[in-house]
Amino acid sequence: MPHSTSNLHIFDHPLIHHKLSFIRDRTTNTRDFRRLLSEIAALMTYEVSREFATISCEVETPLERTTVRRLAAPITLVPVLRAGLGMTRGVLDLLPEARVGHIGIRRDESTALPVGYYTKLPKDIAAGPVILVDPMLATGGSCAHAITLLLEAGCSDIRVVCLVAAPEGVAFLARTHPTVRIYAAALDRELDDHKYIRPGLGDAGDRCYGTG
Repeated sequence: MPHSTSNLHIFDHPLIHHKLSFIRDRTTNTRDFRRLLSEIAALMTYEVSREFATISCEVETPLERTTVRRLAAPITLVPVLRAGLGMTRGVLDLLPEARVGHIGIRRDESTALPVGYYTKLPKDIAAGPVILVDPMLATGGSCAHAITLLLEAGCSDIRVVCLVAAPEGVAFLARTHPTVRIYAAALDRELDDHKYIRPGLGDAGDRCYGTG
């Protein structure tokens, strides 16, 4: 179960800590980084989905008719391009029926401000919960930009899932989008002068795709 403080939920799970230790390690290669990122995303999804609404329905088992429970609304997974794609497979392993939208955001390296360049979402995305995934919550600017786009699309149940978060990013989202829940594997110490998370794990996109 996660530890909760305000809108932030930190996971205290031995398997997540174990896998995160290798993701932080600079010697972990691209293949293993991608695998670990996907595995942690799957472990986190199990808890993130715990409060999803369900409905009762009836099915015929091989022996008799019985009442079962199924998800009440469609789930949409929205990775923030490009690093968020590394978490997609892990989430879909748990929720294979989920739709997948995409939001493309890059960081202007001179200002550290988010610049959107692509958005593609299901037309009825507001019909159910949205899981917004991005490995790093640093300044919170990109995440806040993505949340704004989802709110403009009518979404009311948005859950942010990230690997590591900085206190500055958590505080920024608390101010700008106080109703959005954040789920993280770890809350790190701070942002450095270049707006990178410390101790962090480097650039998640570069490490995931071998472009560093």
